[in-house]
Amino acid sequence: MSAWRPVLVVGEDAPVNDHTTPPIPAPAPALRPVRGMARLAVISLALAGALWAVRAVWEIRLAVTGEPASGPPDQGEGVHRPLTSLENSYHLVSAVGGAAVLICAIVFLLWLDNVRDNARALSGHKPRYSGFWLYAGWLIPIANLWIPRSIIADAHQDSAPGQRLPVSLNVWWGLWLIGLFSGVGLMYGDDTDQLIARAYTDPWMLFVSDAAVIGAAAAGILVVRALTAVQERHLHGTVPYGDSPVHPA
Repeated sequence: MSAWRPVLVVGEDAPVNDHTTPPIPAPAPALRPVRGMARLAVISLALAGALWAVRAVWEIRLAVTGEPASGPPDQGEGVHRPLTSLENSYHLVSAVGGAAVLICAIVFLLWLDNVRDNARALSGHKPRYSGFWLYAGWLIPIANLWIPRSIIADAHQDSAPGQRLPVSLNVWWGLWLIGLFSGVGLMYGDDTDQLIARAYTDPWMLFVSDAAVIGAAAAGILVVRALTAVQERHLHGTVPYGDSPVHPA
């Protein structure tokens, strides 16, 4: 009796193993929803810009009306004369606008925190700046000249590697810095009575600052929409990470 020997069959006649397990794709990173917070950020930016425009109109009215014969509201040495009706209304407009800017800042930072976390999940890279700088970077002198922009730029690059940054990012940051350096923008030291006096005597710097702040609010809306759109494509799975460049806004 001859011994049985196994025969190896190769090529087209080889049997097919129906039990081969296909490779399991890597799970997509868990991302935080960004659309709702982005909408709130856009609304708050639009509201802050609109109210700042109203404030600019009041400053124009003050400049056209001219300073009363009694002099500026702050007479010096703690003495303040009674305000005119126009000056009183400017105080109200300024207070409402300041509240809107504060709300806008809070909402914008919440949106930025979301997209920053998503960028870290997508890229697997630790952010260049810690969470401390997400807030302190806007307030600490010198650092506030570049860190906030860098945080947004890093989030965009980590979300869409190889893609150009939105043009609106540099426009927004340039206008923000103009408002910052003008001394009467979003971070000014003068109180409302001092601003009224400046509107009477030297309004042009006020107008330049107002235009910069309003423009920064408009450009900020484009920044929010551009970065949100990049991450929305990953959230909905329409674009694999690193593919299909998004046209910068």
